[in-house]
Amino acid sequence: MASTSDKTFFSFVDSANRLAKATDADAVLLLLEHTPDITRLKKKFNSTDLVVATHVKEIAQAMLASEIPVIQLDIPEASVQDRLTQAVLESVADEHLRPGSTVVAIYSSFESDAIDTISVVKLTERLGKLTARDLKKLETKVPLDTLKIVVDLAVEIGREGREGKAVGTMFVVGDQRKVMEQSRPAGFDSVKGYSVDERNLFDVKVREGVKEIAQLDGMFVVSASGSVVSSARIIDTSPVELTMTTGLGSRHFAGAAISKNTKAIAVVVSQSSGTVRIFQNGEVVLRIEPMQRAMKWKDFDSDAANSTTADFQQASKQ
Repeated sequence: MASTSDKTFFSFVDSANRLAKATDADAVLLLLEHTPDITRLKKKFNSTDLVVATHVKEIAQAMLASEIPVIQLDIPEASVQDRLTQAVLESVADEHLRPGSTVVAIYSSFESDAIDTISVVKLTERLGKLTARDLKKLETKVPLDTLKIVVDLAVEIGREGREGKAVGTMFVVGDQRKVMEQSRPAGFDSVKGYSVDERNLFDVKVREGVKEIAQLDGMFVVSASGSVVSSARIIDTSPVELTMTTGLGSRHFAGAAISKNTKAIAVVVSQSSGTVRIFQNGEVVLRIEPMQRAMKWKDFDSDAANSTTADFQQASKQ
């Protein structure tokens, strides 16, 4: 295992197992950058669930071949805090872990080639990423994959903003003919003239482009297949009677109204908080807090092993 000795590595694994039993943890989450003795690793986890997270493709493939649940990370240059956060969120989204679980995480926080930190993480019920089960509850003709890609994009915009500034925007998905009829241009349509494939949100380059133009006024109209039909549009629908939470602005009222007057789903990003709300039939049906934006991680020092639990809990309250 490169410069990390098997003895040291498996000492941490044994400690994590003991801590998992002492805290009634549901699983051990292992962030890996080098390949361990997988046969020996599997033998350590007969009674405790194991999830491996890594940005190294070869490690991911080896774990999958050994039938160990694996999360493929895509932010290798990010801090260990962000990589741990992504690992947790992806584990919940892929249903390897449940919101509300207690997880013992072991990872490298100081040197990339040495496992040196153990944390106990309590996953709150409100995480920054939806599970497929949440979206399946929506009674809509919009395919699940389209909803997932739009919601993930909205959460990224809410969490990251653009160029250091918070960004508020809205995606209206499905029932595109009626949505177009009940809206009007707010300005230049940045997607006009592009082919359907060049406007499809399943293309990562298109999503990055959408993040850039999300700073402009107006909403995005998205087809059930995931293509951006139009951008920079203002909702101009018939007045409806709505009951809304105090403090929500005009963008949320517009999203609620268009979801009431059509069969579309409105996904609204709050500019003030980054919170994503999903509207159907005039009501908020799901709410997602942008976890990385809200979370305040402790600095890693001599007390690093005691990190994360309170911060995960606090993130859900903000």
